[in-house]
Amino acid sequence: MIEPAFIVLRLLQYAGAMILLGSSLFFIRALPLSGGGSAEQIPWARKLLSGSAALLSISTLLWIAGQASLLAGSVAEGLTPETLIAVVTGFDLGKAAVVRAAVAGLAMILVLSLRPARAAWLAGVLLGLVATASFAWMGHGAATEGQLGLVHLASDIVHSWAAAIWIGALVAFLLLLLARTRSAETTTALHRALHGFSGLGTLLVIALVLTGLVNSAILVGVQTVEGLWTTPYGRLLSLKLLLFVGMLGLAAKNRYRLTPALGAALDTPAMQGAAIAALRRSVFVETVLGLAVLALVAWFGTLPPPSAH
Repeated sequence: MIEPAFIVLRLLQYAGAMILLGSSLFFIRALPLSGGGSAEQIPWARKLLSGSAALLSISTLLWIAGQASLLAGSVAEGLTPETLIAVVTGFDLGKAAVVRAAVAGLAMILVLSLRPARAAWLAGVLLGLVATASFAWMGHGAATEGQLGLVHLASDIVHSWAAAIWIGALVAFLLLLLARTRSAETTTALHRALHGFSGLGTLLVIALVLTGLVNSAILVGVQTVEGLWTTPYGRLLSLKLLLFVGMLGLAAKNRYRLTPALGAALDTPAMQGAAIAALRRSVFVETVLGLAVLALVAWFGTLPPPSAH
């Protein structure tokens, strides 16, 4: 039971941090600064970000308790002050987790209290960057030694940032597309958001591919490339890559087919419903694939990579 619980807690941390970072940046970069269609006018915007921050903080604290219990050999011994202090002061992953939980708690407070809204979104971005970067000390990147370790750690951080921006933006897109009613102004803002975020999407894909190659070269290696299909880590990584390709295909469809279709329908209200419904279906599937990728990362992040065999 301990291993599945750790995987779930890792997944919840990933999801919380990525929504906090990616959705906050989406509100700033993709939507109007004020007025109709702006994030300030969206009733669920602050709830989404504060909820994701709360999820991140709580799941991180539970993860720390789990690590302490694993170290002590039992839940009762793990929850003693001595064991908890040992985890958060004696291990880099514990120190990073404390930072992550604290940053998430601060983000929740600031997102709910800061005015104007843009200040709250900016706080979400900055604190989300810190929280997401801290995952590098929870994975294999922090275990690599020497100069290569610094490269691996930096690559892990950039990879996490790119994934967070993509997945967090997807969640915000999907919630916008699920709105039951919308005005002509909000529909136009939605189209501009879809069109405007596509340029950043290209940069995110490039960053994910390049850092993914670096991480794979270190963790899989040329000599142990057969580990992609002979080890549990490699098989899960291969499945992640297949899901990533699926996300790329859907993102290309959204950018080159469905977004222009919505643009063409802006002056024809009768056509907007069908265009938005098609986008909604596509973004929903892409979001599901993104969350499945996070689940796989949470899983194989607990397994030894092929290079360790």
